[in-house]
Amino acid sequence: MISFLLALAATVPATGEASPPEAPRPEKITPSAATVRVAEWIAASGDNHALPYAVIDKTGASLFLFDAKGKPLGEAPVLIGVAVGDDASPGIGSKNLAEIGPAEKTTPAGRFLAKYGLAAGRQQVLWVDYATSVALHPIPKTAKAKERRRQRMLSPTADDNRITFGCINVPVAFYGKAVRPIFRKKGGYVYILPDTKPLETVFPRLRTHAVTSGGAGSTPR
Repeated sequence: MISFLLALAATVPATGEASPPEAPRPEKITPSAATVRVAEWIAASGDNHALPYAVIDKTGASLFLFDAKGKPLGEAPVLIGVAVGDDASPGIGSKNLAEIGPAEKTTPAGRFLAKYGLAAGRQQVLWVDYATSVALHPIPKTAKAKERRRQRMLSPTADDNRITFGCINVPVAFYGKAVRPIFRKKGGYVYILPDTKPLETVFPRLRTHAVTSGGAGSTPR
């Protein structure tokens, strides 16, 4: 864990050159224990299959980006689904936005092979889970002003970062300078940590890693 934290601290966040409206949070984002554990497991096991990957901590409303070899590339605040929960509602991917109720606006937890593809309006987005219409992209230009998405992203805490229909919003500079360049060719993996389920229920292979590395296992969140 210490080696991971030192490596992450040595990186220069890709959000550092963002324009004032989408600058990162005032203070550097510190990864949670769950984020560190999952990131170290991925790097040690090669679970990313030589592809870049991102670890998203819903509780901390933050994203940590890594290259194919597990080198930390930076971190950024994110906006996630309004509702707390780790599962997508059945049939959610076939509904119009107006048909989605508040309790269905979840960002599902799990391991996803993310690839670029077209969304409505022939816009290119990084699809995290196409079947449930969950994508990773900057704040949409069509977002309503009353949602105050940019202000929420800039706020010093994660308490107000739940506002989307389930997609993950990231700062536009971080998306363009860090995410798109490494994901656009072959895609990569996105690991979304749970906010209601135990960590090892979502990522069962963590148990094997804990045993082989001599760890004591995780505490359900």
